[in-house]
Amino acid sequence: MSITAKIAVTAGVLGALAMAPTSASAATPLVPQGFAQACAPRPGLVAHCLTLFKKQPRTNKTAAVPDGLGATDLRAAYQLPATPGPGSTVAVAIAYHSLNLESDLAAYRSQYGLPACTSASGCLKVENQDGNATPLPDNDPGWEVEESLDVSMISASCPTCHILVVEAKTPSLDDLAAAAVTAGKGAKVVSNSYGLNESGATQAYASAYDQPGHQVVVSTGDAGFTAASFPANGANVIAVGGTELTKSGSARGFDESAWLYGGGGCSAYVDKPARQHDPNCSMRTTADVSAAGDNIAMYNQNQGGWLTIGGTSASAPFIAGMYGQANDNATVDKLYQHPEVFNDITTGTNDPLGHGRKCGNDYLCTAQPGYDGPTGVGTPKGLTAF
Repeated sequence: MSITAKIAVTAGVLGALAMAPTSASAATPLVPQGFAQACAPRPGLVAHCLTLFKKQPRTNKTAAVPDGLGATDLRAAYQLPATPGPGSTVAVAIAYHSLNLESDLAAYRSQYGLPACTSASGCLKVENQDGNATPLPDNDPGWEVEESLDVSMISASCPTCHILVVEAKTPSLDDLAAAAVTAGKGAKVVSNSYGLNESGATQAYASAYDQPGHQVVVSTGDAGFTAASFPANGANVIAVGGTELTKSGSARGFDESAWLYGGGGCSAYVDKPARQHDPNCSMRTTADVSAAGDNIAMYNQNQGGWLTIGGTSASAPFIAGMYGQANDNATVDKLYQHPEVFNDITTGTNDPLGHGRKCGNDYLCTAQPGYDGPTGVGTPKGLTAF
């Protein structure tokens, strides 16, 4: 890229960031037609879950095969072992309590031929942010969708993993950070499917997500290319973007492009990690890696049964499950060391209004060969990088 082009790109990026909200309250993301937000953004140091959903009336009325990508599709697309080996425990840090979590998980796992995972067997465990079985938080219908999605996606990528769910009292950063710390005490892999725009105030909670010896996995967001999301902007977290994955007649059997609504951005607060060498963001760039974040099938009794999901809240727990299945101590740095074990996503953008114009068609919001902002290093080919 010429110096002139670099200056133009940098000016465009800085302009986009200047227009993005800089307070801790998240902007209302654009929502694809027909979808609803599971958790609406709220002002202050309060996160929202990163899930969009719509109901499947036909499926639920006729007991047909659910629409969208199920566990079988995802395992095939990302070349996961046909016979999974032993997995470790994967924790989910989340807000509020889900009344039907175990039955929702049972419906999902049964649909796709995955072994049961129950509280009675010890496979599924739920506790509060202090690490106790009681009292559990109040219920919230939106966060309940998120919780069912998280455990389902972990199940899809790691059917043999145990799942620990740590429920914060509220989605305030005070409570969610406490839940993330507690989750790290019970598992070395911690999945976090929530966020809000980064600010100086959010950075006071960064240490809760910087857990040496752990893989802390975080969704990048569902508002497209904008200000970086916290806690996905963390220097040592694994920030997961979203893709659009479709079946095809290709040798792989699937085509994949950047998901239009997948989060990503250039941090204004976090220094660039040594592993990143992209030229047009002098600070930390998200994402690191990506996986399917669109047209995902998921079951939630409270919303009437089978749903179609969009969101990096699907891709992040799926990647967390891959870390649990690999059962290794790999850090985020390893993702950048083995480009050959990733599908390089080279088409699509996460600029839903401008379709690439927001970043001047630069790699920061447009998928291109090699590393790019919407999809990071790409999507996995098996467990080698985990």
